[in-house]
Amino acid sequence: LPFSWHLANLGFLCLPFPVLSPEKISRSASSRVLLPCPSPSWDRLVTVTWKIRPWSGAHCSLAYRDDTHTVNRTNCSESLDWKSEPEQNFTLQLPSVQLTDEGFYICEIVTSDQNFHRCYRLTVLVPPKVTLNCDSNGNVVCKAAAGKPAAQISWVPEIPHSGKYESHPNGIVTVLGKYVANPTRDSQVTCSISHSTGNWSQSIDYHSGKS
Repeated sequence: LPFSWHLANLGFLCLPFPVLSPEKISRSASSRVLLPCPSPSWDRLVTVTWKIRPWSGAHCSLAYRDDTHTVNRTNCSESLDWKSEPEQNFTLQLPSVQLTDEGFYICEIVTSDQNFHRCYRLTVLVPPKVTLNCDSNGNVVCKAAAGKPAAQISWVPEIPHSGKYESHPNGIVTVLGKYVANPTRDSQVTCSISHSTGNWSQSIDYHSGKS
């Protein structure tokens, strides 16, 4: 399904608990992610189950049964695991989150009295690769490649931004900005990149073409 479909159906994917409002979590690619789950009274605990609904790929689940102290893993990779022993903590750990980990994470706790649920919507951010150079026509070209979400480009000296956007799978976007410099006025041109994962600036000497 396309990326836009997942965003449009945000409220319906915390199944089987559609009334849950997901907590939005955004983390940079390769970072560690911890998803806590509420801790009920231990003497009434029956099961704890994490249900993972990625935006792409197969669903999986990780369950702990208290009476037998056993863990059942269904379709989940070994990298997706409890932060510590499930007898001590129900927090789910993703040691190095990737784009394929994006989706919904539902924790379901069953006790002898009642059930508890928590739902997360995980989004993975990807920093863009920034380059600055001059093209064959003498224009300064600033490129923020393969970022998620799309980066914002601004210039010094300031000009209206007319960047081009190229979309890739999984919400990845490349942004290309072009600055038509005035040789008699602009000795140095600076491109500034603003992104959810950080900010960068690069400058180039217009006359020498060196950054």
